[in-house]
Amino acid sequence: MERRLSAIMAADVVGYSRLMGANEVATLTSFKAHRAELLDPAIAAHQGRIVKLTGDGLLAEFPSVVNAVDCAAEVQREMRRRNHDVAEDRRIEFRIGVNLGDVIVDDDDLYGDGVNVAARLETVARPGGVAVSQSVRDNVGNRLDLEFEDIGDQQLKNIEFPVRVYNVILGNAPSKASGERAVSEPDKPSIAVLPFNNMSGDPEQEYFSDGITEDIITDLSKVSGLFVVGRNTSFGYKGMSPQLQQVASDLGVKCILEGSVRKAGGRVRVNAQLIDGASGGHLWADRYDRDLTDIFAIQDEITHSIVEQLKIRLLPKERKAIALAPTANVEAYTYYLKARQFFHNWTRNSTQLARRMFAKAVEIDPLYAKAYAGLANCDYRLDGWYNVPPPADILETAGKALALDPELAEAHAARGAALANSGQRAEAREAFERALQLDSNNFDACLEFARFCVAEGDLDRAVELFIRAVEAQPDDPQAALLVHSLLEKLGRPEEAEKYRQLGLRRAEEALRQHPESSRPAQLGACTLASMGERDKAIDWLNHALAIDPDDPNVIYNAACVYSLLGESDQSLDLLERWVLHAGGELYGWIQNDVDLDPIRTHPRYPALFAKIEKVANDRLSASSSEGPPPAKQAQPIS
Repeated sequence: MERRLSAIMAADVVGYSRLMGANEVATLTSFKAHRAELLDPAIAAHQGRIVKLTGDGLLAEFPSVVNAVDCAAEVQREMRRRNHDVAEDRRIEFRIGVNLGDVIVDDDDLYGDGVNVAARLETVARPGGVAVSQSVRDNVGNRLDLEFEDIGDQQLKNIEFPVRVYNVILGNAPSKASGERAVSEPDKPSIAVLPFNNMSGDPEQEYFSDGITEDIITDLSKVSGLFVVGRNTSFGYKGMSPQLQQVASDLGVKCILEGSVRKAGGRVRVNAQLIDGASGGHLWADRYDRDLTDIFAIQDEITHSIVEQLKIRLLPKERKAIALAPTANVEAYTYYLKARQFFHNWTRNSTQLARRMFAKAVEIDPLYAKAYAGLANCDYRLDGWYNVPPPADILETAGKALALDPELAEAHAARGAALANSGQRAEAREAFERALQLDSNNFDACLEFARFCVAEGDLDRAVELFIRAVEAQPDDPQAALLVHSLLEKLGRPEEAEKYRQLGLRRAEEALRQHPESSRPAQLGACTLASMGERDKAIDWLNHALAIDPDDPNVIYNAACVYSLLGESDQSLDLLERWVLHAGGELYGWIQNDVDLDPIRTHPRYPALFAKIEKVANDRLSASSSEGPPPAKQAQPIS
């Protein structure tokens, strides 16, 4: 084995687990592109070589320490430019460490303290920054147009002695003639809020602790000086007892907020603690034992305590936004949280339950904007998907939500869905676009807008929105499974295959966690059928039928399954049955559904499609209609 002095650069993706949890396909694709277009060429141009690759980073060796630091600075400057128009929660950022030290060469691999120190320096570098050792700083001297910030001796993990560490000051290179000093971007505080534990002793109270967690995340997200990991990533840790320092490292954040909620009668106890991600030590902790009616004040106090602890300056409009509770009535709030839980099951029965609870919330608090938006979304889904005529005008309900809160993203999304349902397609698109301007991570807005685009034949935009929905809710399988079909249709099989695998994994997990919901089984059955796995597809389909035997969407997806399996007459028989009970909004969907492509040339299809078109047009032109007759009991299919 050979020993030599080498400059080692270690690079790693910040928050890789968070990014992969949101959308592993997009993360891998983006990371590979950055490697191929930036990292690999930059390393080669500076006479370096890649020693090894990890899942989210690399180790490179350079014959010159000047080349190593220059390469690292060039990569980080270019990544800053590449990330300029990328949403903060979707950016791929690197931490880079550079060390000069003794290494052991074994074949093409490297070992020794020189490598170990470089890897540990990477962990203390700022996101998007470069950290170097004293030996690197001394050897670079003034040979690069860079400045260095001395951050003192650092005790690096598994390194025996403290190491003097310097941050490289990035930005535009300073002009020595003008005497200007380059300044680094501020190191923005970051936090992940883990799901608060339900300590009530009643699993049925889970919705309440989840709701409090979501509201704290929402309030913290209003603070411009703080990066907050999204609800959907944080909730990936639900039901787990993770090592908090590891969570902070995985998500790329400095702090973790965790807590618990105990709700009993008219009292509530909330425990919360803020943890330093590096040391695992407590930065702040408090317990609130109050009347249930004080729950909004508790949330407000927790948010302000975190902001104060992290020394973040609140802008006046941010302070006002945080103090503004969605409702002052805790009973209305409770009904709203229950309704949201049912709404996300995506079946007719669960949507009807959700509607009743949203309506109750509005009855208790007529000024509850979010509850009106939920009510409008339920009515759209029931009318547009299931042909259940709404008891109130959907546009009027969405309008009430917007009158109460013009900046409410879900209200604009509800209005978009209502406009689409009434045939006002151009206005619907504008409303959906406005919803995403206000909240680009709103899962319902992304998903409904994507479905709208499919019905419009705008498949490229639909793919973009479905992928955003995949990222917005990592525990939901449907966006991944739906985008898989579209990518196949658009001739992008490699991407399609990755989303297919992702969607099926999510569907299996959703079935395990929520066996009462038929939606994962419906869509999973279609995907399995497209793979030619007939027996498994039929098993999943029968599972969906056992749960929701009279749900029109189950019948429609059963038709898709048999279309994909080449059993055209069975598929067409099911569609004949479906059309009697389906909402008019699905007419546009059926024209572009790739799962039905195998039956479009069947002699029976033109007449069936004409019937579907007539039913859709009749429903669109009618101001009201009687509900459909009850569907026959569906039997297991073999």
